[in-house]
Amino acid sequence: MNEEQIEIIGDNHISFSAETPLLPNAFDKSDDEKIENIQQYFGMIMEELGLDLSDDSLSGTPYRFAKMYVKELFYGLDPRNKPKLSTFQNKYGYKKMLVEQKITIDSACEHHFLPITGHAHIAYVPKDKVIGLSKINRLVDYYAHRPQVQERLSLQILKDLQNTLGTEDVIVMICAKHLCVSSRGIKDKNSFTTTIEYGGCFDDNLKRDQFLNMINNQID
Repeated sequence: MNEEQIEIIGDNHISFSAETPLLPNAFDKSDDEKIENIQQYFGMIMEELGLDLSDDSLSGTPYRFAKMYVKELFYGLDPRNKPKLSTFQNKYGYKKMLVEQKITIDSACEHHFLPITGHAHIAYVPKDKVIGLSKINRLVDYYAHRPQVQERLSLQILKDLQNTLGTEDVIVMICAKHLCVSSRGIKDKNSFTTTIEYGGCFDDNLKRDQFLNMINNQID
């Protein structure tokens, strides 16, 4: 793949799978081992940029960077960190739409490792099970905290909620700003990206419009 092809893939946010691409041995090493290795590699990157790591301000940066990547920004890569999604019997017999709005998206573009920030809006129509509201937020946070493509993030959240709730009646909408667009390339500071994935009853235009109208009326 030549440089032009690499740039095209990055600029167009092309993704080739709904699953995050991981090596078979992705979790053979401990977090501490990964931090130690990344610390060494990032120190080499800083030195290649001409930075003096003996300076007090910079000496701890490789370690801080490595710890941040493994423990914070990309903790969602490790399935052992996936939140437990508690569900409950739908004893009330609630059959209408349940909407969770403005869930914070704090992710990173897998093509440039620059931030993706915004909000997710999610709705489902319960059948036999309902889910604790905070669990939806935790699930979004988990999938967001890995190198991502927004289309894939939408699909991963949708499919997980459908499996957990035992219903196809789920819709996921994400509106986010990509710093790989606003701080490099075209450097457009005002644009944002919207993706929407859905199934079940939300295939119906009227049901989907009901969700979209609710979201549009609430967004500042």
